[in-house]
Amino acid sequence: MPTLKVPWFPGSSCHITARGNHRNDIFRDGEDFQYYLILIEEALDHFKYDEYNIICYCLMDNHVHILIETKDKPPGKFIGRVNAMYAKYFNKKYNYIGHLFQDRYHPQFIETDAQMLEASRYIHLNPVKANMVEKPEEYQWSSYSMYIGERKEKIICSDKILCYFKDAGKRALYKNFVESGIKVKIDA
Repeated sequence: MPTLKVPWFPGSSCHITARGNHRNDIFRDGEDFQYYLILIEEALDHFKYDEYNIICYCLMDNHVHILIETKDKPPGKFIGRVNAMYAKYFNKKYNYIGHLFQDRYHPQFIETDAQMLEASRYIHLNPVKANMVEKPEEYQWSSYSMYIGERKEKIICSDKILCYFKDAGKRALYKNFVESGIKVKIDA
């Protein structure tokens, strides 16, 4: 049975998730996370004329979140290249046989500015909601610390999100916006 094409239109933005097969870990050590980021950077160069922009990302142990903006080509070629090359690396490194990823990527297309902001907050809060860290900037494999100015930007285009905030203090305003999504734990 043929795989159905994912609907897409030029200039769209998309929140992509890709999960490990059977929810298994797809990253086992820091080198794995780093290699996936290198593959994203390499794919941005490979597809430079197709003008993909990574708006934000978060790599979790068993899945990835990437918010990507497209221009002339659908995101499938981009994420397909990254995931296929990563699966070859992983399978060789860990002598793994079979599918690394549960399915092809899952896209959620962004239709409004509010959706764009919520997707970025959701992505950046993923490690907090998974109880891996208390603050989103503590998580090493996310673009959040680049957004708030704690790390130099690499592979992302934060201005796609930060343009929604006032120029003076936009990073602090974004930090307040994201962290307002953390539910306060009350001691009983």
